[in-house]
Amino acid sequence: MGISWLKERWTRCRQSRFPSFWRIRRALTRKSAEQPGGLAVLSGRDQALVDAIREQTRQHNRNNVTRTMAYLQFYLRHPEIHWALLGHMVSRNGGWNMTDIKGELLSRLLSRKEQEDFFAFLERGNWLIFHDVYPQMLVYEESVKRQANLFYLLPHLHVSRFMQVLWEEFWRFGDCELLAIGLVINEQSYLEKHVIRQPHYQQTVLHTLEFKLQELLGLNQILFPCLAEGRGGDGGKPVLIGQTLRHFASLPERIALGKRLYALLFRDPDVLRAVTGWAVRQPHTGSRKDYWPHLFHDVNESVPGSPYKRKLANCRLLPGAARLYSPRLIHAWGDVTHAEPEPEDWCTDARCILFLLNENEEAGGDVEDAYCQTLEKIERAIVAKEAIFPA
Repeated sequence: MGISWLKERWTRCRQSRFPSFWRIRRALTRKSAEQPGGLAVLSGRDQALVDAIREQTRQHNRNNVTRTMAYLQFYLRHPEIHWALLGHMVSRNGGWNMTDIKGELLSRLLSRKEQEDFFAFLERGNWLIFHDVYPQMLVYEESVKRQANLFYLLPHLHVSRFMQVLWEEFWRFGDCELLAIGLVINEQSYLEKHVIRQPHYQQTVLHTLEFKLQELLGLNQILFPCLAEGRGGDGGKPVLIGQTLRHFASLPERIALGKRLYALLFRDPDVLRAVTGWAVRQPHTGSRKDYWPHLFHDVNESVPGSPYKRKLANCRLLPGAARLYSPRLIHAWGDVTHAEPEPEDWCTDARCILFLLNENEEAGGDVEDAYCQTLEKIERAIVAKEAIFPA
């Protein structure tokens, strides 16, 4: 972090919407000053709980579909944990991105190796976030059941000191927004350490022409389908709201995006009701047919091996055009066995709370037109590629 950036953040700290900022900073300073050493030996009951949490996390962390639905089920049990719904919706987008790689459009632009590299990148990040956050939520759930603070177990699950402090804060004061924003910061910082900065993913994904082209074209839209009757639609296909991520490799940009998505989802009760209603009604399969079956199908209706012909105009199929192929995750990719990450804490001192400060981010969610334009941009790229490099 640059000195000028730090100074600018500190001068705005008194404008934070979280009055607990200084209390959290003091707690984090104390925790950061603790001498590193071995963890305390747990009682038999506590060790059994930690083991059960790890096993439950492992069972739900099989693939994008299982982890995405686990987030939603947790939110329905504990709607005060706002991040669980935000994580569910963002993870749905992760699944759609995974199946896009094998879908009708991107599969024509990427080589087989590029497809495998992109999937490995997306799957590793999706797996790591669940691996980190779901145990935290289960500790909270057990604390509620026992009506006792069990967050002393978090270090045994390799949870960052940043979130140890914020869970304690939430248990005492119940600030749902603070906890949600804290989890956004934590998970993106965790992703930064374990994926984004890893040389393998830098070389195979983040520095590739295709990934840079994706950012250039604005293809990184995060979509939240809403029940149409709740958003002024026609009562049929869901309305899409969301945000566009311009620079995926930028940690501040990803955190700012998470804050905007949180504001979009939770600051308007009608939006929250419309998005939650859609999510509950529509199980996650990984296919974009989940939200727009008029445009996407999980069965390939196109003639195999034929040159691509444009199908879309303003998010409507041209006359006689087949729907775009968008497979279910189960038909696109198998389950992956992951290596455990090194138990390193991304938060090394109290400066890691600076992202809590208010960004005054605008949370306008009009993204449907941009998404439709994105689909047509991809179509034009395919037609251009096949004209230059015919099969």
